[in-house]
Amino acid sequence: MNSDLLNEKKGKRQLAAKRLDSIPPYLFAEIDKKRAAAQKRGVDVINLGIGDPDQPTPKFILEAMHQAIDDPSTHNYPPYVGTKEFREACVAWFDRRFHRENFHPEQECLSLIGMKEGIHNLILAVIDQGDYCLIPNPGYPVYKTSTILAGGTPYLMPLKEENNFLIDLKAIPEEVARKSKLLFLNYPNNPTGAFASLDFFKEVIEFAKKYEILVCHDNAYSEVALNKEKALSIFDVDGAKETALECFSLSKGFNMTGWRVGFALGNKEAIAALSNIKTNVDSGIFKAIQRAAVVALESDQSHLKELVKLYQERAKVAETGLKSLGWEIKHPWQGTLYIWQKIPPQYKSSIEFASDMLDKAGIVVPPGIGYGEYGEGYFRIALSAGSKRIQEAIERMKKNGLSYK
Repeated sequence: MNSDLLNEKKGKRQLAAKRLDSIPPYLFAEIDKKRAAAQKRGVDVINLGIGDPDQPTPKFILEAMHQAIDDPSTHNYPPYVGTKEFREACVAWFDRRFHRENFHPEQECLSLIGMKEGIHNLILAVIDQGDYCLIPNPGYPVYKTSTILAGGTPYLMPLKEENNFLIDLKAIPEEVARKSKLLFLNYPNNPTGAFASLDFFKEVIEFAKKYEILVCHDNAYSEVALNKEKALSIFDVDGAKETALECFSLSKGFNMTGWRVGFALGNKEAIAALSNIKTNVDSGIFKAIQRAAVVALESDQSHLKELVKLYQERAKVAETGLKSLGWEIKHPWQGTLYIWQKIPPQYKSSIEFASDMLDKAGIVVPPGIGYGEYGEGYFRIALSAGSKRIQEAIERMKKNGLSYK
C-alpha cells in the first residue's frame, strides 16, 4: 500500500472531513463540557445555560406514552413522513391555535425529529453550492452551521436593540437578495425574546415573493409566551403559504425536549423537498411518541397557563436581582425561556464575562458571541432553573463582584 495514501505532509491523514474546519464546535456542547468539568472539581453549578425545561412532561402525556409502548403495533418502523393521525392532529392544532384552515395533512405537513433536525434537513433540501441563506444574527447556531455544511453562503441579518431586534430587510443588498433561496425567522425570538408584528411578517412575505425566496419561520416558542396573542404565525399573512414554511416543536410548551418531536407545515413544494431529504436519512419518529404527541396536541392546553406563570415568576426574580446589581432592564420578559442582557461595561467580551460567571460564581450562562457576531456584548439567562436557584445565582454574583458598573 502506498504510504502517501495514509500520510500527509507531516503525519497521518486527517480522519475528519475538511468541511468540519469551517464550523465551530456546537455552543451548548462546549458549555456542557465546561459545566461538567466544574462539577467534577466539586463546584455546585447553577446552570442557566440551556433552555431545557426542568418541569416534567405533563402526566396525561406520560400515561398516553405508557399505553402506546405496551401496544406491539408501535414497535415497528413508523411512516417516514409521520403517522396519518399525528399529521392530522398537527393541522387541527394549528387551526385551533391560529385560526387558519386549509392545510392538507398529507401534502402540507411533515413530522420532524425535533426542530434542530428539521432545520438542518430543510437547509440541505433547499440550499445548493453558492446559494445565499439569510440568517438572523444573533440566532440559533444551526442556521449558520448547516448552511455552511450544505455549501451555501450565510448572509447575516443583524438583530439590533435599537430596531427592537427585528431584521432590516431594506439593508439586504439587491445582489444578495437575488442569490438567496432561504430566509429564517424566529419570533418569539431566541435569544433576544423579541416579538414580531403582523406588519413585519407582511413585509417579509412581500420581500420573499419579490425575490422568490422560501421563508422558514422557526416558531418553537409560541406556546411559552407571556402574551400568546403577540406570538403570531407567519400564516397570519394572507398568501404566505405560497412562499413560506413554519416549524413547531413540542419541546418547550409540553416539556418534551428529550422526546424529539415536532412538525413543519406550509408550502407543499418545500414540504416535498424536505420529505425527500428525510426519507433518505432518517426513519421517522417512534410511533409511541407520535401517539403521545397526538394526545398532547388534542388536549385543552390548560397546563400552559401554569407553565407560563412559573416562567413569569422566575423572570421577575431574575430581573429584580439584575436591577439590584445595576442592570437597566429595557426589555422585560415576554416570551421564550430567556432573558437577554448586556454584559457589564468593564468586560471586553461576552466570553470573558461568561468565564468569570462560571469560575468565580459557579454559574453557567452562554456568551452572546455564541449566537453570532452581533450577539457580542450580551449574555443570555435561561429560566430553566427554579426561583430559589436563580436568587442564589444573584447572591453569588453580588458576593463575587459580578455587577453592572
